[in-house]
Amino acid sequence: MTRTLVTSALPYANGPLHLGHLIGAYLPADCYVRTLRALGEEVLYVCGADEHGVAITIGAEQEGVPYPEYVARWRHAIKDTFDAFGIAFDVWSGTSTCPEHAATSQEFFRRLDMNGYLQKRAEEQLYCERDALFLADRYIVGTCHECGFEEARGDECPRCGKWLDPLRMPKVLCKVCGTAPVRRSTSHWYLDLPKLRDEGFGAWFEDHDWKPNVRAFIGNQLSEIRPRPITRDMRWGVPVPLDRADGETGKVLYVWFDAPIGYVSFTQQWARERGQPEDWKRWWQRPDTRLVHFIGKDNIPFHCLVFPAMLHGLKQDWVLPWQVPAHEFYNLEGRKFSTSKNWTIPLEPLTRRFDPDLVRFYLLASAPETADSEWRWDEFQRSVNTSLADTIGNLATRVLRFAAKHFDARVPPLGAALERELDHSLLEECGPLADPARSVLDFRFRRATEELVANGAAANVFIDRHAPWALRVKDPERAAAVLNTACNWIALLARWMGPFLPRKAQQIWSMVGGAGSVHAQPWPGLPQAGSWRPLAPGTPFGTIEGPFQKITDEQVGAERSHLREGERS
Repeated sequence: MTRTLVTSALPYANGPLHLGHLIGAYLPADCYVRTLRALGEEVLYVCGADEHGVAITIGAEQEGVPYPEYVARWRHAIKDTFDAFGIAFDVWSGTSTCPEHAATSQEFFRRLDMNGYLQKRAEEQLYCERDALFLADRYIVGTCHECGFEEARGDECPRCGKWLDPLRMPKVLCKVCGTAPVRRSTSHWYLDLPKLRDEGFGAWFEDHDWKPNVRAFIGNQLSEIRPRPITRDMRWGVPVPLDRADGETGKVLYVWFDAPIGYVSFTQQWARERGQPEDWKRWWQRPDTRLVHFIGKDNIPFHCLVFPAMLHGLKQDWVLPWQVPAHEFYNLEGRKFSTSKNWTIPLEPLTRRFDPDLVRFYLLASAPETADSEWRWDEFQRSVNTSLADTIGNLATRVLRFAAKHFDARVPPLGAALERELDHSLLEECGPLADPARSVLDFRFRRATEELVANGAAANVFIDRHAPWALRVKDPERAAAVLNTACNWIALLARWMGPFLPRKAQQIWSMVGGAGSVHAQPWPGLPQAGSWRPLAPGTPFGTIEGPFQKITDEQVGAERSHLREGERS
């Protein structure tokens, strides 16, 4: 049986997540994994924090705390966010704390070097004599060599957006102490991407079935690709292996090189902790594994070019990506998310004001699958009030409360003579029905949410058409059969809801009398007449209460005011 290894881009441990991060790489992956599990597939979901790199060292130094303490705080804060939104990994780790990570990253370096895919070059870099430090790009502030902006970073200009070469900047200063650096010779290793392309990786990429936006984003990068540096002069990171350092000290692996290796080392950690330390190889070195990377648009080159090239260069039959369902950018009320400009929605207070399952559903329903999309408060309100409360929530409460009142709070009986007729009515005559799993497996999460709601709407049509409240006195047997059909459909809706609204799915499953965890139930697929009812007549109901609280105009107005006030502060 094919197994599926799912990864989400490692979140950088230097700040909080925002909604764009969640829908870019984590919520879709969680929904996909939950669906695969319900379908009975073998799946492993791997993630952890990216804990090396310049942005982290700068952040820690500005706060005056040790690097390990700094990344530990953000690692825990990020995991708390995932927990709040019901995003569940099989393993969650971090690149500075995973016991396997440094050794695995160094082994990647050695094998790529042994196979002829690394180059060592002598070059000049800026060096701060006061701090005794080679200055990585973000330790540099100076004048942009493209537009003349005087407060550009060493890697990118915020005014013109161009990538910068610090050695070409006419005026530069050390961001730590403010003094002018000098040029000093050093040496670094480069990954020979052109050679990897020409020795088979390029053909694999061209022949692979990519999402259109992924292939379009890569464009001509493969033909124009250049060797890429994989080491830096820093104090924080995975050290270059001593046997390859040639006596040089203070060199670490560039964060972009060691971060994706975290997918491998975290899998190794998971296998060891389960008492099967070699089991990671089933997931990374077996041809019957499908590797799926969930990422945002800005990570496409690393996951579709660089990391697969690294795996190819190891020459050990590593699994290469099967799908990379990269999402476009997700914005906020017409503008980009910006924590520095306070154009954001802090997630911890958001989860106090609104049920996280409601946020999950709207994010999936507005996902930037093939084009940029955005969070809009009025659309969030419409999604909750119309799609969830009026369609699914109203169905569950009106059916179950009526059945509880008149049938002893149990699933009513089903007359065998009426089963075929009612099945035909619901399955054929009350609206289009669809299996949301098919859309999820195609990475079409927006369509899957629409199909879920449409399945709820069909049941509302069925109830309105057969009106059990009008049948209760004149034809109680028929009223019972209609309610039996509706109760069983609500149980199916709870199971369909599992990947999208995991906590609300459990609540509705328990309301209708479902036993145990709804997530332990097999995926129901699209029902077939005569063989789909999961609940036996007489099954007792649980506590019946409205699962979805509507969002008021006043709440939406307050949220927009918070957003504007935050921007002004």
